[in-house]
Amino acid sequence: MMEPTTFLYTFLLATFFLYATLVLRHRRRTPPLPPGPTGLPLIGSLPFLDPSLHTYFSDLSKKYGPIFSLRLGSRLTVVISSPSLSRAIMREHDDTFANHDMPAAASVFSYGGNDILFSPNGPTWRMLRRISVHEMLSPSSLDRVSDLRQHEILSTIHRIHERCGTPIDIGTEMFLTAMNIVTSMLWGHTLPVEERELVGKDFKKVIADIVPLYTEPNVSDLFPTLAQFDLQGIRSKMEVLMGRVNSIFERMIEKKCSGEEERVDDLLGFMLKKERESRNSKTPFTMIHVKGLLMGLVTAGTDTTSSTVEYAMAEMIKKPNILQKVQEELIQVVGKDKLVHESHLPQLPFLSCVIKETLRLHPIFPLLIPHYPSSSCTIDGYLIPEGTRVFVNVWAIQRDPSQWTDPLEFKPERFLQEEFKRDFTGKDFDYLPFGSGRRICAGAVMAERMVCNLLATMVHSFDWKLPEGKEVDLSDKFGIITKLAVPLVAIPTPRLSNDKLYY
Repeated sequence: MMEPTTFLYTFLLATFFLYATLVLRHRRRTPPLPPGPTGLPLIGSLPFLDPSLHTYFSDLSKKYGPIFSLRLGSRLTVVISSPSLSRAIMREHDDTFANHDMPAAASVFSYGGNDILFSPNGPTWRMLRRISVHEMLSPSSLDRVSDLRQHEILSTIHRIHERCGTPIDIGTEMFLTAMNIVTSMLWGHTLPVEERELVGKDFKKVIADIVPLYTEPNVSDLFPTLAQFDLQGIRSKMEVLMGRVNSIFERMIEKKCSGEEERVDDLLGFMLKKERESRNSKTPFTMIHVKGLLMGLVTAGTDTTSSTVEYAMAEMIKKPNILQKVQEELIQVVGKDKLVHESHLPQLPFLSCVIKETLRLHPIFPLLIPHYPSSSCTIDGYLIPEGTRVFVNVWAIQRDPSQWTDPLEFKPERFLQEEFKRDFTGKDFDYLPFGSGRRICAGAVMAERMVCNLLATMVHSFDWKLPEGKEVDLSDKFGIITKLAVPLVAIPTPRLSNDKLYY
């Protein structure tokens, strides 16, 4: 008979080996995390980050492969850098990754995630998507406010014509125009002209303060447990700015609602009508959603448009033969005795190729808006745990020599070839300037129209040259929205046959 002590030791030893065997089996069954740099305790790879994240991540992918992970603060980050893995994230597992990671600052200007960009996947998001894409920003709805856009572009042409022969900061000018276009589309003729201009100036100033604050690195996003302390004061600053934005929105809503006639010839009027109609529905479209969509249209429709036009202008000025080809196409379609109108845009295939090539080389969202899985998921044999921040490095994918011929060359004509025909719908995973899947950019149709019209107008109405001794610098400044590091400054000269066309 076994002694009690011997029995106890034997039992404990057997239990230990059984536990160890079960743990090893579990580990064998659980896929590993994607490879990547080890980093330091607590702070991970933060000390080693390059400010240009898109190029830094591109370099890491060459070492660790098209899917890798690293810790940024306490958050696990996974970076995807290939078309096949992008397809896995945004199509094959689209439902799992159908949420956007919301920074602390964004939670303020999105009215707590009550906009189309940061609203979590579910009935409310589907309602916002339907209203935005299929009703408010559909081609037919955009046609209804085309006169408002055209009016603001004519104002820009007049403003530039008065400064012909002097250097113009094209990015600044395009930002002002894009802001005027978006706000005009939002509330149209709700206010008298003088009052509208005063509101517009205040609105432009507060938006110009919000954008850099949103893009500023925030400790709250790297260490979520510290978010409640708002160590850098970013959230509190954003709340002050959004207080001013909210006052403007309330004023415009009050003006619109106090009108004797119900007018829906602008986007605000359309949204207020939808808000009234949906009050008794299962998923109502509330006033908070109205404000969230208003804010989303302003922030997504201004910097993105102006930066794209600036990049395209810079590329064409650097390659005069491409600029000349675009201008020749415009002369054939529009003529020198007319201004560009939106009705001309479908007849400008080479200009469309210029815009596509600009967005290939210079995607405005080089890492898209980060996704995060609502549950743990296995991609390419690697585990992506629930809540991981997932970046898709569109910048690297669209410059991949295995996908594109001469990937670093600006060649708009490539998009005329059958093998490289692409559009902005996200169905080709080597070309994703607006993303893909259910979270594809809701404003892609509006963005394409605005960029195409602005760019066509700029190069049809004026010739452009650089100031003496200056050269085009295409280096970029990374941010959530990427911009030229050195603003493009050029001198316009009138091209149209009659100066009266500019007024």
